Amino acid sequence: SARAAAVCIAAAVAFRGAGAGAAPPAKNTPAESAQTAKKSAISTKWRSPRNKKRALRKSTRFIILHTTEGSARGALEKLSANGECHYVVDTDGKVYSIIDRGRIAYHAGLSMWGGLTGLDSHSIGIEVVGYHDKTITGAQTEALRKLLADLKRVYKIPDDKVLTHSMVAFGNPNHWHKRKHRGRKRCGMLFADSALRAKLGLLSKPAFDPDLKAGRLYDADPALTKILYKKQPSATGKKVQHLVAAPSAAKGGAKTGQTAAADSPSASAAAAAKTSVIGPGRSAWDIARDKYDAPTTTYRFPDGSVKNGAEITAKQWRAMPAGTVVSMSDEGDAPADSGRRGLLEIGTDGSAQDLAGDDIAASSTFYFPPGGEFSSGAALTLSGIFAMPPGTKMLVGYKSGGPVSAKRPVFSICGTAWNSEETFYWDPESRRIVSGGDIDEKNIPKGSIVFYRK
Repeated sequence: SARAAAVCIAAAVAFRGAGAGAAPPAKNTPAESAQTAKKSAISTKWRSPRNKKRALRKSTRFIILHTTEGSARGALEKLSANGECHYVVDTDGKVYSIIDRGRIAYHAGLSMWGGLTGLDSHSIGIEVVGYHDKTITGAQTEALRKLLADLKRVYKIPDDKVLTHSMVAFGNPNHWHKRKHRGRKRCGMLFADSALRAKLGLLSKPAFDPDLKAGRLYDADPALTKILYKKQPSATGKKVQHLVAAPSAAKGGAKTGQTAAADSPSASAAAAAKTSVIGPGRSAWDIARDKYDAPTTTYRFPDGSVKNGAEITAKQWRAMPAGTVVSMSDEGDAPADSGRRGLLEIGTDGSAQDLAGDDIAASSTFYFPPGGEFSSGAALTLSGIFAMPPGTKMLVGYKSGGPVSAKRPVFSICGTAWNSEETFYWDPESRRIVSGGDIDEKNIPKGSIVFYRK
């Protein structure tokens, strides 16, 4: 059909004009107009080497807006290498195609909207170079407006289905939150601002979070939720400090309105904004969110010793001393919601209770003891779970399928998620578990059991 053909068009095409309802472009001088026209074509310079391996999406229901939380060069290198979005919009208005817009890009990670999970399979992801609490440039606004108009027209996506990553991301239980929760990401938060959305041709937005309302998730950051869904004034200045999320009020965080970043766009200001101090009501999660245990997040303790997030034990998380300084590298908004956070380990990452919370005995939680058979939490007693030895691997919030065979290929089990970094394969012979990102479809061991996100 004509629509199907449009969906499969290569992403490296010229921008089309804004669609119905889009805000009129800002008036430019002749020189500025010529410069904008020159930059209007989408570049394939940073096309991901993973592009051709990505499957076509069966549906496109959402557009999800992200902020890189870092510089253009570093973001482009990482996003291209891992195929983590469809487009990047640079500060000068240049747009880069990373993954063909009809294919799956792994940009949303652990995500849910209206009960639908795994939004990578149902959405287009756009990364905008910048930070969640700072305005974007005029060139970015114009380029993003045109790109959104084109995508909304092709995929028939209404304005209120153009969402921010902070709206759709959710977290599994961790040391601080015992249930699945909202608040894992602040990424793209500024795109909830009604005035900015109007400039982007988005004349409506969601009035509330459907998953919080339905009780599917609990609110780990009420301050952020208020920011995402409140009605903002119609005029905006150069600053958007009213959009800065405070630490989780649910956990006694800092006062609402505390700024998370300085106004200056300089590198030094950005670096300073990513440093914070643990204190009463301000935990590592409040500061770093899902990067709290990343190797790129460092902790300088009051005694002068330094460790990165991957080196800190479960006991230390529970007894983190006040005055510990937390610093995050300028590595961008990685879907570190990918493999590293998918596969957990009892002992290193915490206890089963720490890692699964209320889902400790759920059918969607799986345990892989060293050298042993795997079991779901529902098949075990609580005493059996608590007796799991250190080194036991865990998956929380997963389904299982298999065994893989010639008559039942992996694609028929988990579809396009077969090679996701968040999908895992358990080989019954070697009893090893391997990420889908490291799997060769032609060499999957027979009898492998596949674990993929719910």
